[in-house]
Amino acid sequence: MALHVRGVLLPDDEVRDLWLVGDRVTFEPVPGAETVADGGFVLPGLVDAHCHIGIARGGAPIASLDQARELARTDAAAGVLAIRDAGSPYPYPELDDEPELPRLARAGRHIAPPRRYLRDIGVEVGAAEVAATVAEQATAGNGWVKLVGDWIDRGVGDLAPAWDADTMTAAVEAAHAAGVRAAVHTFSESAVEIMVRAGVDSVEHGTGLSLDLIDLMARQGTALVPTMINIRTFGGIAEQARAKFPGYADHMIALRDRFPEVVRAAYEAGVPIYVGTDAGGGIDHGLAAEEMLLLHEQAGMAAEDVLAAASWGARGWLGFAGLVEGGLADLTVYPTDPRTDLSVVRAPSRIVLRGRVVR
Repeated sequence: MALHVRGVLLPDDEVRDLWLVGDRVTFEPVPGAETVADGGFVLPGLVDAHCHIGIARGGAPIASLDQARELARTDAAAGVLAIRDAGSPYPYPELDDEPELPRLARAGRHIAPPRRYLRDIGVEVGAAEVAATVAEQATAGNGWVKLVGDWIDRGVGDLAPAWDADTMTAAVEAAHAAGVRAAVHTFSESAVEIMVRAGVDSVEHGTGLSLDLIDLMARQGTALVPTMINIRTFGGIAEQARAKFPGYADHMIALRDRFPEVVRAAYEAGVPIYVGTDAGGGIDHGLAAEEMLLLHEQAGMAAEDVLAAASWGARGWLGFAGLVEGGLADLTVYPTDPRTDLSVVRAPSRIVLRGRVVR
């Protein structure tokens, strides 16, 4: 059955009637359609642009497709109707078009240096194998590869780049040659500089960004997915490591404390910013609204820009059409204007995914 929705459509900011026929949107009236929302503010479905439905709580790989489904449904129940899985140790291409799950943009497995990443999560390779592994993982995802740009180096007692600069640059080039985009995990100052200058497509976390690099990202159109909700966990990470690696612990605390100003500077410079929680492992699923509020309250992003970063802007970046003629039938409805009170994103009054009512 076709569905009918009426409300203030954002970002257009005008009252519109939409009809959802199967998985498509039309503005042409459809006789007999069921009205599922009449009033409120209508957004294209939210996006979690850094999420892991292939990693279970605690950091282990999931054991089954049903676990991935459960995690994805948790996100959908919060209004997240599209996910970029930024690296999964468990392959699940058969979920790409599953009707009851959010739309998926996927990387393959993380590509990491040997013994310098989370156990059992990434493909761990030396410098000589990185480019070939990128090409391999490009076929495992559906448009992205995920590089681990840095991690703690126990030999130096602090964060350090995963490989040498030439290898990391070649990894980005290999991704582009394979026709996919490259996302990079970075915490440190040195690794993020290498990767931004190499032309990586998105910086994940990016706590080590400098003002010069932020300006370069803005000029290049390099995206930032800050995962502020995850950076708040750096205190616990630091304390666990302090006895053996005090320099690393102090560095992590310093990165955490300066990060809101880093994100604010990126926003003010015009860097494309998208909402991502890093759910999976240490962060629960379903928290995109909390990430949105952190971007607004701590990084100073205007509410409408946060909504773009979580909805129509992020969907466009990932290639998922919004609420336009012939677009995809994903939407969330809020009872009051989220531009005036962003906290309303915690409680959508209606969620429709792929033309089906979720809530």
